[in-house]
Amino acid sequence: MKRVTLAALGALIALGVATLASLKNPVAAFDAVVGTPHTPQIVDRYGVPLSRTYQSTWNHDDRLPLRQLPESLVQAFVHAEDRRFYAHRGVDWRARAAALLQNLRAGRVVRGASTITEQVVRMLHPRPRRVWSRWLEGWEAMLLERRVSKAAILEFYLNQVPYAANRRGVVQAARHYFGRHVATLDSLQVQALAVLVRAPSRFDPWRGDTSALLTRIETLRADLDQPPPASWDLQLAEPQTLVAAEHFVRTLRGRTSDTGGVAAIRSTLDGNLQRAVNGLLSRRLSALSAYEVANGAVLVADHKTREVLAWSVAATSGSHIDAVTSRRQPGSTLKPFLYALALERGWQADTLIDDLPERTPVGDGLHTFRNYSGAHHGAVTLRQALGSSLNIPAVRTAQYVGVEALLQRLRGAGMASLELEAEHYGVGLALGAGEVALEELVGAYAVLANGGVYAPLRLTRKPSGPASRVFSAEAASLIADVLADRQARSLEFGADNVLALPRHTAVKTGTSTDHRDAWCLAFDDRYVVGAWFGNLDRRPTRGLSGARGPALLVRSVLAELNRHRQPQPLWLSPRLVRVDGEYRLPGQRSASPPVEALPRPTLVKPSHGLLMAVDPRLPPQAQAVEFVAEDVPEGAQVLWRVNEVTLAGQGSRVRWSLERGEHRLLAAVRYADGRVQNFAQVRFEVR
Repeated sequence: MKRVTLAALGALIALGVATLASLKNPVAAFDAVVGTPHTPQIVDRYGVPLSRTYQSTWNHDDRLPLRQLPESLVQAFVHAEDRRFYAHRGVDWRARAAALLQNLRAGRVVRGASTITEQVVRMLHPRPRRVWSRWLEGWEAMLLERRVSKAAILEFYLNQVPYAANRRGVVQAARHYFGRHVATLDSLQVQALAVLVRAPSRFDPWRGDTSALLTRIETLRADLDQPPPASWDLQLAEPQTLVAAEHFVRTLRGRTSDTGGVAAIRSTLDGNLQRAVNGLLSRRLSALSAYEVANGAVLVADHKTREVLAWSVAATSGSHIDAVTSRRQPGSTLKPFLYALALERGWQADTLIDDLPERTPVGDGLHTFRNYSGAHHGAVTLRQALGSSLNIPAVRTAQYVGVEALLQRLRGAGMASLELEAEHYGVGLALGAGEVALEELVGAYAVLANGGVYAPLRLTRKPSGPASRVFSAEAASLIADVLADRQARSLEFGADNVLALPRHTAVKTGTSTDHRDAWCLAFDDRYVVGAWFGNLDRRPTRGLSGARGPALLVRSVLAELNRHRQPQPLWLSPRLVRVDGEYRLPGQRSASPPVEALPRPTLVKPSHGLLMAVDPRLPPQAQAVEFVAEDVPEGAQVLWRVNEVTLAGQGSRVRWSLERGEHRLLAAVRYADGRVQNFAQVRFEVR
């Protein structure tokens, strides 16, 4: 007898040691999950989720405090899973004994007795389903209840209990099975969630046979003394598919540092419009496959409120490159801002500008500017030059207003990507030199649409920051009128073209060098839409232009936006004066005679890349090269600088003593009115 007692005592000691060695800390694990910072869900302007993942170990996005869960749901779960939940201390010994007896009689496991607390432990510390595991879970459940309240345990359970399709918690389950928020479920659906946790796969209502599930629900209702429902139809609803807006969500998260502990961030995006625009973008790209264009993006905003309504990106599968925020060459899309500045400097919409061949120093050499069609139209009005997007008049206009002044206005309109000095861009800035993002372009066109006032685009309903005036209301209004004028586009696009929208809409296209980027920007009385097509790996397309590619897409997006509204004509400043059929800015000079950009000299020599040699047989002071400029305007002076040193002479010819080395010559003209403008920059070498 004594040996038996000692053996039993030894077994108990061994069991205790093994138990202590195998126990894990449930409180620490519980606190780690509960204390995980909540990642606010991104929802659209109507509360529809835009971000969600079901691949995480825990549910961090769809948690609700116990007080916000329906009382009927809490009651159903406690009754179905752990009737003595509020009475036991982690383990329901009475239920365990009853289950053991029932299982022995049946000769197999027909009933379990895990409490809600033990199920929480099982979630925290998954183990193989064995007797030893049940033993450890019981001890850990008692340890958990010593430190954590019943309410906290129940809240954890209801938010983390696993269902089918990687869903966790009743909020995700309600959406998965019924397409509804958990607070809106009827009693039958609530009880279905309580029953499903026992065997989510076996009772899955999506498998077609719901008889086993309904039988369990009927038993539960009887236990709760509830009569049969009026209908046994669970009213299943297909799971809601997320709106494809991953690039928008990623950008919004990156710009939202302090979420204030909110459960969701309500964005400005319109989920229904986003779906529609996604489809339009995808179909348009498919139709353009012959042009070897793989990527595109569309951004839609309400220019009255600056709220972004759609942010659609067609990128390579799995790519995180956001074509809305990526910098690309803007082509001719900057011209409206150039001409707005010219209007403020005294020009009018009927000001005449020469459209004749132009060779201009750009960077280290001379560049011959041509129009897209290759044709020249002679003297054209500003309205025609902008409407038909002529390149040579734009260059002449940039020479008139100055590249630095244009650059500052573009930055004021939100184009912060243009961060280099004006000298780097040169007059080519008027034609799209530099790189900007679609988001910046849409924000800048909103300036023109909104009377010349800039304010940042908004991704949430919070205020976006102070507004600032960039252009006068009259100049912005007149530019919008030009961009909406079909006849103004006729020189290059013809009278009937894809840009001739059925409603009063300002529209501008752009195409970058080698057809790498195709753009279209448009706005009506309320909305501004921008679209870009190209390849994110920067491969050129096969001749895709703004008019051939994104213009038709922008038309379709505007039609979708105005499906249920009647757009009004674009706002026209009441201060504009109509003279001889043309709107004019008040108080400015007449533009009846041709007004050209200020003429600039041409550098004759030295040529770019010239190589010279010092003759060792001659004295150094006798060796010099002559710098020569032609077509210097009357009364103007030429400023010569070699390696940042200004030379003494200011005429069209000046001699410079040879010095060995590589040199940089910069030539500028000072006009009679005091304005100074660079006209040549070359590099040469003396050996």
